[in-house]
Amino acid sequence: MPSLSIIIPTHKRSQILKLCIQHLEAQTIADELEVIVVSDGHDDATEEFFAKQTWKIPVQFFEIPKSHQGTARNFGLGHASAPLILFIGDDALLERDACEKHLSTHSLITAAKTPLAPTGGKGAGERGIITAILGHVTWDPACEITPVMRWLEKSGWQFGYPMIAKYAHNFLPTKIQQRFTYTSHISLPTEIARRFPFREDVSLYGWEDIEWGDRLKQAGVRLYYEPNAKALHHHHITLEQSLARMETLGKSLVHMASLSPGFKAKLARWKLMVSRLRSLAPTMGGKHRRAFLRGIQIGKKKFSNQ
Repeated sequence: MPSLSIIIPTHKRSQILKLCIQHLEAQTIADELEVIVVSDGHDDATEEFFAKQTWKIPVQFFEIPKSHQGTARNFGLGHASAPLILFIGDDALLERDACEKHLSTHSLITAAKTPLAPTGGKGAGERGIITAILGHVTWDPACEITPVMRWLEKSGWQFGYPMIAKYAHNFLPTKIQQRFTYTSHISLPTEIARRFPFREDVSLYGWEDIEWGDRLKQAGVRLYYEPNAKALHHHHITLEQSLARMETLGKSLVHMASLSPGFKAKLARWKLMVSRLRSLAPTMGGKHRRAFLRGIQIGKKKFSNQ
């Protein structure tokens, strides 16, 4: 039986996905891995790619009707056989020892025998702290890092690792941990992941990680940051693409607020900022905040119950 099941949702990115799996083949514990790729919607190129490709490690490929990344992850969970799950993005290129770092960190925390189990938890929680391990992600220099990409990383709107650097090799404070449950590089016990699946009633990108992370936190699952489990984000983003993403995040916040009570407060805080943000200078931050607010306004019209 494998030690780690790696679940990768994908959508029409077969070339990047190939790089992702090649980095998994090169892992120091490659013989302990299984990879489960779930295509979120049909794509001829991805289907053809898997029909012709062979791998050095076990790789399963599935296709589901177009839905959402969370639905794809949940589907992949149903086919996982390892005791630990690692969620990554299809554009995440893991360093050779990243998977080994995840396993060794889980082992160290379990050996600590500190009792802290999720609500109603059994099994792993009786042996130690139930933990999700957050690995590190930064931009791949091969993708030509643009000024907006650097801003996204520094500001926390893409990956807020500079904000949690002081918690390296430690648990994040529970009051903030849900903000950093990045499913681009996070591992946890399979049994816990199945007990707390991703919502499948969301239709837009954004916030599903935080909503999932909040439910994990409420259940007593802790988030541990292991910066030595490293990955590169092989994804080039232009300013125009980043602003479009921010608009989508605004729309999806309204949608999530209609589904989850905890997000209504977040939406209310952003609505209060509208008048102040209108007067912002055309800085990188100002442009992104205005795009986010545009998304909120569009979302309010689309989701009429707000």
